Amino acid sequence: MAKVFEIDHLRNWIGNQDIGTDTLTPELLKRFRAMLDGYTELGAQVPLGIHWCLAQPAVNNEGLGVDGHPAKGEFLPPVPLPQRMWASSRVKFHKPLRVGVPIGRTSTIEDVVSKQSAASGTLFFVHIDHTFTQDNETLIEEKQVIVYRHFSALKRAEPAPGSLAQTSNGLPKSAGRTLNILPNSTLLFRYSGMTFNGHRIHYDHNYATTQEGYPGLVVQGPLMATLLMNLAQASRPQNVLQAFEFRGVAPTFVDQPFQVAVLDDGAESLEIRNHDCDLVMSASAEFESTEITS
Repeated sequence: MAKVFEIDHLRNWIGNQDIGTDTLTPELLKRFRAMLDGYTELGAQVPLGIHWCLAQPAVNNEGLGVDGHPAKGEFLPPVPLPQRMWASSRVKFHKPLRVGVPIGRTSTIEDVVSKQSAASGTLFFVHIDHTFTQDNETLIEEKQVIVYRHFSALKRAEPAPGSLAQTSNGLPKSAGRTLNILPNSTLLFRYSGMTFNGHRIHYDHNYATTQEGYPGLVVQGPLMATLLMNLAQASRPQNVLQAFEFRGVAPTFVDQPFQVAVLDDGAESLEIRNHDCDLVMSASAEFESTEITS
């Protein structure tokens, strides 16, 4: 059980802020589209999820932890558990980002809590609010939850030949679109580069398997969320996606196929399942009632 003095100490980080600036350039937009070409439909406007590539913290090498993330104890509290996962986010889109206009990001620690899990033991949850602005106007708001836990051994179930085609029939029937994705190491590496994410579980196979106990490179949660939110928008092209919420249920790994699916006619419920039909990520989408006009 988490010691009381530990959680009291960690809660001293509540209110801590990190601020960054950036600009959405035509080149970044082109590279983002090139990275996801063939994986999803991005539409004609600025793709959803590209904000995760902008204004990311630029920590010097000496400020990184062994896992490649910025060392704990600066912006993030010094949680005494080694394994970090992006547990969930709720994103509100007020207006689309504009190309060539400076963007500001403000991130604030909103809460730090500890819980006990029968399966995982002690867990620490860090709640972070992010706002993205242009010309002093808030365009995107996000409530993110990061979970810290002990290292866990995960068994890798190798898919049988043709398993995606076989297991696709076992997935819930979808009223909307589906995407069958086979994530390779190039996709993971390029996405980590686009988001300036140094977490070694996404590109360093030896570290991911020997240090964190994963069976292979881990597909990034926000990458999967990006596929989900753009699939939702493509399924309702006449309405603007206003809010998107996702929750990671289980990791999925490089070279293992997964399916991205819209589960209802309104594209308001979505999910990702792996080649064994296990739920990887659940999501919900909210749309403005006003139709997009050309």
